[in-house]
Amino acid sequence: MRILVTNDDGIQSEGLRTLAVWAKKLGDVTVCAPKKQQSAKSHAICIHSPIEVCKYEFGENITAYSVDSTPVDCVRFATIGLQQEYDLILSGINNGYNLGEDILYSGTVANIFEARLRNVRGIAFSTEHDKFLSDACYLDLVYDFITRNKLFDYNTIYNVNIPDIPNGKILLTRQGGAYFTDEFVKLDDTHYDQRGYSVYEFGTNLELDTDATMNGYVSVTPLSVIRDDREAFNKLIKIISKTK
Repeated sequence: MRILVTNDDGIQSEGLRTLAVWAKKLGDVTVCAPKKQQSAKSHAICIHSPIEVCKYEFGENITAYSVDSTPVDCVRFATIGLQQEYDLILSGINNGYNLGEDILYSGTVANIFEARLRNVRGIAFSTEHDKFLSDACYLDLVYDFITRNKLFDYNTIYNVNIPDIPNGKILLTRQGGAYFTDEFVKLDDTHYDQRGYSVYEFGTNLELDTDATMNGYVSVTPLSVIRDDREAFNKLIKIISKTK
């Protein structure tokens, strides 16, 4: 199996290394990651200027590339630029959760959205800050959960969040609501700093990725690149058809 490993925290991230080294047990690994921190870039790509791409001495007998652009450009270069085909794209391990509405901002999750556009299976991994080493053992459990239950037969991309203190159980979840937001803090007459803070209100609906993760469960959420509202469409098309 050919595997692409990427992230949004940058090629020097500990979480990226943990994921890449673990992925070697599954097959041949290529790493393609941002040159520097690129969190919260969502699905942005660079189309107005050239992109610097350099071979990177990653070690572990892994071929690696440093891309001075967005996370999704890393996936695009590895697939379109290198003209390589992959069986699986792994993104992470992100330094911080990607839960609920935050997946809209996440470069980690955007990477597997791009995987879907490239017709490749993908898994995004996120965890509590600075918990990479302890989470390495959970990668086996999550991958076994996905393959044993044949989740890829039903959907091709999944978002995984590993809690601070896992209880050892994995739940299939759906996207929850708001988890984090920001405030603009004025620094001087022309500069503002965006500072995030949690707005999550503790809950016990274990179908939601937010509540499941905060209650100690590893959450595995099937995602989709479809952005239209099918429920609204079905209601509106009936109303509009009656007016014709």
